Amino acid sequence: MEPRLLEQYKKRIRPALATSLGRKNVMSLPKLEKIVVNMGVGSAINEKKYLEEAMDVLAQITGQKPVITQARKSIAGFRLRLGMNIGCMVTLRGQRMYEFMDRLISIVLPRVRDFRGLNPMSFDGHGNYNLGLSEFLVFPELNPDKYTKSQGMNITFVTNVDSNDEAREMLRQFGMPFRAMDEKKKS
Repeated sequence: MEPRLLEQYKKRIRPALATSLGRKNVMSLPKLEKIVVNMGVGSAINEKKYLEEAMDVLAQITGQKPVITQARKSIAGFRLRLGMNIGCMVTLRGQRMYEFMDRLISIVLPRVRDFRGLNPMSFDGHGNYNLGLSEFLVFPELNPDKYTKSQGMNITFVTNVDSNDEAREMLRQFGMPFRAMDEKKKS
């Protein structure tokens, strides 16, 4: 069965983007390529169990086994050496990506405390959007009693366009709750 957001993209969002951007070629329209969910576990330097907990959390949230990320360089001030395990990440594509995005928009973001909308300026200049969550316990599938340490995560939405405005419009059509931009910031 096709995910709800993928069906919505094909039937409603893609035609709306074609008319708003003035394009007839479907292949030139903005499309979501992948979602990368990343957890940096700095405390894993001292306690390995925190990294195992983070991997368990990511596996439950995404339904996919996470990959361990390693330090790229040594930093003496953080007691960090090259190649140490310091985090984990999952790359979601296809149906899992749309199902994760649906749960994120409709269930998780409304559960965030003092949520006033996502920052519409958190694009990287190449059409990719970054979103940070301060704790993973906003996901309903997790049991809060099971985890000893609350941890944040970074979620990146990778698109196929280089324009931030086109990617922002596509994500807004998906239902991402962006804050209204001030007129001063637009100009």
